[in-house]
Amino acid sequence: MLETADSEVDARGLRCPMPLLKAKRALNALAPGQALAVLATDSGSVRDFAVFCEQSGHELLFSEERDGVYRYLLRKV
Repeated sequence: MLETADSEVDARGLRCPMPLLKAKRALNALAPGQALAVLATDSGSVRDFAVFCEQSGHELLFSEERDGVYRYLLRKV
């Protein structure tokens, strides 16, 4: 997943809403079509990223949880 990303946000250890806020800031710096990888440990981020992508139009390409770390791959529209 990370090798396909143009940028990465490591939000492990941060609580809601910080993972999403850091991701939004990173997406603002990307060009349309570029991808952002996000690592988070906050279980609330699952819902946050799904709703954010639905509302913003950005694509949630990948989402998984492994060993307490949530991994996301988003594409900027």
